[in-house]
Amino acid sequence: MPSRTTCAAAIALALASAAAFAQTYRWVDKDGRVHYTDTPPPPSAARQVEKRTLQGSVVETSQLSYGLQQAVKTNPVTLYTYSGCKEACANARALLEKRGVPYKEFSVDDPAKREELKRISGGNNVPVLVVGKTMKQGYEESMYNVALDEAGYPKFSQLPSGQQARQPEAPPPATAKAEATPEEPKLGPYAPR
Repeated sequence: MPSRTTCAAAIALALASAAAFAQTYRWVDKDGRVHYTDTPPPPSAARQVEKRTLQGSVVETSQLSYGLQQAVKTNPVTLYTYSGCKEACANARALLEKRGVPYKEFSVDDPAKREELKRISGGNNVPVLVVGKTMKQGYEESMYNVALDEAGYPKFSQLPSGQQARQPEAPPPATAKAEATPEEPKLGPYAPR
């Protein structure tokens, strides 16, 4: 005779599998608002209706491996560069691309980003790599690799084919032009001269 636990587990499994194949509806009302429901919309309220069947209880939101998703979530990577920084900044980008590390790059040609760099690093040397709470000034391959390894990033790219590691930068907000031009960034201590 089956135990209560076994019966409860069987009932929960049956309910979960029924919910996994549930119908959902996406519809737009007369005011242009989008609604997602598990019941059909009222015929008079909907302009555009899409009927969808969910094929499981988990919806994939990213094509990244779980380990890479966790590294990005807990230790995001930011690279600060400058248009005058050629070899060192190019080497830093190439390392991140080779390892498939999703990162955001900010050019400190913009005075606001230059001030942000000063707050983070205490100076204006570039490149600067920020991995979570770890900050590395200049470019030295072994130094970057240690920081990325400690943050849990894979040694080789696990990005889907065709996906770039560099994430697009959001356009800066429109602001008034700065009156005084801060000093230009300098190459970091490990940058080739």
